[in-house]
Amino acid sequence: MTKQPIILFDGVCNLCNAAVQFVLRYDKKEIFVFASLQSNAGQTLLQKFNLPATDFNSFVLIDNDKLFLKSSAALHVAKKMGGAISWLYGFIITPIFIRDTVYNIIAKNRYKWFGKKETCMVPTAVLQKRFLK
Repeated sequence: MTKQPIILFDGVCNLCNAAVQFVLRYDKKEIFVFASLQSNAGQTLLQKFNLPATDFNSFVLIDNDKLFLKSSAALHVAKKMGGAISWLYGFIITPIFIRDTVYNIIAKNRYKWFGKKETCMVPTAVLQKRFLK
C-alpha cells in the first residue's frame, strides 16, 4: 500500500476525527497517511493483521509493517511528529495496562462525550492524497 506510517481511525467518531485533524495540521513533513477503520483500505489492513473488522475501539498505527494499538499507537504518533508534542512519548514508560485502561475508558465513552457522525469524514481535495481508499 505505502511505505509511510498509516493511522487507522474510527471514521464516525468526533474525537478520532479531531485527532486526525490535529495530526494533519502539525504533520508538516506529511509523514502519515490515514484510513478510516470502516474504509476498504482500513478493512484490508485489519484483515492483514488479524484484527477484528467490526470493533472500532482502537486507534491503530502501522509503521514498517509493525502494528501499534491504542495508547502505544498514540504515543508512537506523537514521537514521530517531533516538536513539543513528541515529549508525550515519555509516557511510554507507564505500564501498558495502566495506559490502555485509561485509553479504554475514553474509547468506551467517546461517542457519549464527544459525539458521532452519521458517515465517515470526507477529506478535502487537497488532503485526499493523504487518505487511503
